[in-house]
Amino acid sequence: MTEETDVVVVGGGIAGLITARELGRDGLRVTVLEARDRLGGRVWTDHRLGRDLEIGGTWLHWVQPHAWAEVTRYGLEVTRGPRPEEAYWLAGNEVRKGTLDGFMELIDPGMRRLLHETMRWIPRPDAPTSAAGLETVDRFSVQDKLDELALPVEEYHANEAAWVGHFNAPLEDGAFTSALRWTAATAGSWHLMHEASAVFRLASGTRTLVEAIAADADADVRTSAEVSRIEHGPAGAVVTTSSGDRIQARRVVLTLPQNILGDLDVSPRLCAEKRAAGREKTAAKGVKVWIRVRGPIEPFFAYSSAAHPLSVVRTEFLGEDDAVLVSFGADSRRISPHDVDAVRAALRVWRDDLEVLDVTGHDWMADPHSRETWLMQRPHQLTRYFAAQQRAEGVLHFAGSDYANVWAGFIDGAIESGLRVAREIRTAH
Repeated sequence: MTEETDVVVVGGGIAGLITARELGRDGLRVTVLEARDRLGGRVWTDHRLGRDLEIGGTWLHWVQPHAWAEVTRYGLEVTRGPRPEEAYWLAGNEVRKGTLDGFMELIDPGMRRLLHETMRWIPRPDAPTSAAGLETVDRFSVQDKLDELALPVEEYHANEAAWVGHFNAPLEDGAFTSALRWTAATAGSWHLMHEASAVFRLASGTRTLVEAIAADADADVRTSAEVSRIEHGPAGAVVTTSSGDRIQARRVVLTLPQNILGDLDVSPRLCAEKRAAGREKTAAKGVKVWIRVRGPIEPFFAYSSAAHPLSVVRTEFLGEDDAVLVSFGADSRRISPHDVDAVRAALRVWRDDLEVLDVTGHDWMADPHSRETWLMQRPHQLTRYFAAQQRAEGVLHFAGSDYANVWAGFIDGAIESGLRVAREIRTAH
């Protein structure tokens, strides 16, 4: 037996839920199929280490217009972690200790030089491929452009570690244009970009946003409903789940990340650009580790380098007798978020006075429903594939943070893309 509906949305992350909410308001029958047993996708609040932790996407900011509109719409409270009172970084193999302001002053010259042509190449972040000749700069990695600066070793390692934290990837894999896109979203200010991408979070967790959107969506939302095949033509599509359910729809919205979109059985198959991007994968392949240590401690942050398993660590929660740190590494194959001994060793790069009590996280690279963390493109991907990744193919439409214009890779980007695709379908009807 084949069900019928107007629109099937594949994926119950933020982009899929926004799409469903908007189309439901237009009176369309919408069915959301989410493969996981929960909603949210790469946004996931879970109670671990005695706290509600963000296992995936976390930070948002008032310069992210789509996310902030949802914060306002649902009256969500925003907070931040404790401001670091101590800072640690490396100069070669020597550990330096100072303040947050001192570290920012250290990296400022390199950041300014690296990003001084941001607005030339990305003059409008809402149209990221609009600049003439963009392909001439899209061929470079961040590593290429950082090496051109010939910075002193202490400045180099500090800037390198800061960008590894942003990219969640080895810098030789990450496109320089991805750094430009983030900075263009804050009108060329690297300070504001840094703050917007790593400081403010929802006080009661991203789950509150997921729950609010889902409750507001007039849609049939199903979890543990993995899609195995899509057959499409001019008049509509048939979506088949792994359990054998068949749903016929006039339109289908695919919200799968770049790294797994090409794995889906779609007939006729997707365009060559989408498939090529899927084969190449995104640059980001890192790890996010939550670490509970014995307290009390002074809040701190630390940067190492791309050569270390953990490149960035900072205090996110303070308790009377413990603290919880959040950390990032460039390559998930080099450290497990569940390996206490490996995390202890990684922290000793900066300091040996922290008693690690427990660690946790999620291997997003091994997760069959993501195979990536957040979007950071490789060289050439923006100019070769991005327009095609956004483009509808007949009755198939494509949403997701990976395909956003302004804040690709962020919650804001997921919301933007969901609104865009809902408008496409609304217009088509």
